[in-house]
Amino acid sequence: MPDLRVMQDEKLSIGRVRIELLSGLTVALALVPEAVAFAFVAGVHPLVGLYAAFLVGLVTAVIGGRPGMISGATGALAVVMVALVAQHGVEYLFATVVLMGLLQVTAGVLKWGKFIRLVPHPVMLGFVNGLAIVIFLAQLGQFKVPGTMVDTGHGMGGGVWLSGQPLLLMLSLVALTMGIIWIMPRITRIIPAPLAGIGVVAALVIVFGLDVPRVGDLASIQGGLPSFHVPMVPLTMETLEIILPYAIILAAIGLIESLLTLNLVGEMVGRRGGASQECIAQGLANTLTGFFGGMGGCAMIGQSMINVKSGGRTRIAGIAAALFLLIFILFAAPLIEQIPLAALVGVMFMVVIGTFAWNSLTILRKVPVTDAMVIVLVTAVTVKYDLAIAVVVGVIVSALAYSWNNAKRIHATTRLDDSGARVYSIEGPLFFGSAEGFGELFDIDGDPDTVIVDFDQSRVVDQSALQAIETLAGKYQTAGKTLQLRHLSRDCHRLLTKAGHLMVDSDDDPEYMIAVDYDVRTGVLGAGH
Repeated sequence: MPDLRVMQDEKLSIGRVRIELLSGLTVALALVPEAVAFAFVAGVHPLVGLYAAFLVGLVTAVIGGRPGMISGATGALAVVMVALVAQHGVEYLFATVVLMGLLQVTAGVLKWGKFIRLVPHPVMLGFVNGLAIVIFLAQLGQFKVPGTMVDTGHGMGGGVWLSGQPLLLMLSLVALTMGIIWIMPRITRIIPAPLAGIGVVAALVIVFGLDVPRVGDLASIQGGLPSFHVPMVPLTMETLEIILPYAIILAAIGLIESLLTLNLVGEMVGRRGGASQECIAQGLANTLTGFFGGMGGCAMIGQSMINVKSGGRTRIAGIAAALFLLIFILFAAPLIEQIPLAALVGVMFMVVIGTFAWNSLTILRKVPVTDAMVIVLVTAVTVKYDLAIAVVVGVIVSALAYSWNNAKRIHATTRLDDSGARVYSIEGPLFFGSAEGFGELFDIDGDPDTVIVDFDQSRVVDQSALQAIETLAGKYQTAGKTLQLRHLSRDCHRLLTKAGHLMVDSDDDPEYMIAVDYDVRTGVLGAGH
């Protein structure tokens, strides 16, 4: 019952509810321009982005794996959707979002969310830094004259930059918002600092009639309730061939960003989240969104940071954010459209400052070179391409670096026992990376007739290791010498069937499982576990 514990821990009093509701209101205000902008990026109507922010945000807030997280339409997904919408239309997008959700539910049911644990800490740092830079760059578009943005195929671009007095006024309001957010917690915490910043700057702009870009300059957010709508696409294999590749990519990006955000928020609030539960929640949310005319979404690190920094800790804040957003669409569009973009840009700039791992700049000189390289690489790839590619690249590079470091660890000490046999005591893991180095440890021509290989301080990991042992045995057999193996697991005894000439000392061998499966009846090697 994690929700009950959260409620008890946070002492769900009237004061706590007030903080959660105000935090939700702050998040909802920040969601509006983001959802509209990402809808433009994907090439769909702004309401398609707003409905996605409402539905995905509501479902994940209710049943997600981490109270405090905020989900909605995101740029990482929008840049993938734009090609699909341009070639096949918005109905194919809705069908893709439904299939994307089903794939994410499947991943959650199969407990694939736990594999996020394989993401190393340097990759997490690179992810955070890269996403902070992406959020910063996304705000620069607000410094262009509204209505001049054009679709470049990779999001919104072009347009005319503000200059002169309009630019100076915009920068002044952004700085004022950031200053209020910075100083407000030192005065009072009754109102979340971002909400205070938005409120004060919006009041100044409206009261004095300042001519600055406002939310309404992006697009009208007025609309009705989202209605149930079955995607109007033919139910054929051709349709599946079109939407399946997009659905797989979107599902992967959505889950990676959501699970990494789940870990990040968990570290900030000191509680772990449920990875598989989050996968299921994201999947159900996207499936529902596809049937109600939304563009789908995933966790949003920027809005999640706003929520956490504003005091949101329970599911109430996320639910409130979604409901406030719906209220804006239905009833408060004229008022919300008067909010200056400068106030929202100031909020997001403060999110950038709070999100970027500034300590990573100092530890780059202290951590191993490979870790520093991974941090920089993941950051760069996140900015240049997208989060999913960056994480995959980072994990692969980290895994290769780990394998290389372990491959260099294998070595052996030798001695002669009382019988005159040479004993090789192997130290370090024996796996595909160290298999070649293992073979170079032995002096086959110079060794006596009996050679003993002791694996007491080693670990036989995979099939490549077993093949290296068999290859070594074959060389000693060719030289007319006897090879004995000690301290191998029982599984190794069974797997070394090809080397029937080997003498295995079984009396003192340990019982541990190596990372392969073996079918005793068929003698077939299976996948690792």
